[in-house]
Amino acid sequence: MGLSSTARVTEVFLVLMEFDEEYERLKADRSCCRRTARELEIYVSNKHDTLLQRTLEPGSYRKRFSWVIIDGFAVEITADQADVLRSADGVRVVEKDQELKVPMSSSS
Repeated sequence: MGLSSTARVTEVFLVLMEFDEEYERLKADRSCCRRTARELEIYVSNKHDTLLQRTLEPGSYRKRFSWVIIDGFAVEITADQADVLRSADGVRVVEKDQELKVPMSSSS
């Protein structure tokens, strides 16, 4: 059975955000206490969720996770949706996730 013309092929894309003063402040303060570290996690996740909600159709994507260390996230979307995200305010980079194969060294 083949794919219908309406089937949506989704792939995982990595989205990195532009500079954000609040993110930088929370990131700098996170080492002081657990509360600030948790506040950063919540801030970043909510920011990413809000971007997806205002940019893409509900139910048309699946966010995999948010990264706190780089202010980015992974999301399952179509290539067309990736193009939409690329032009969204606050987005710096959108790239398809790629599996890297590391060559094994041979012992001689």
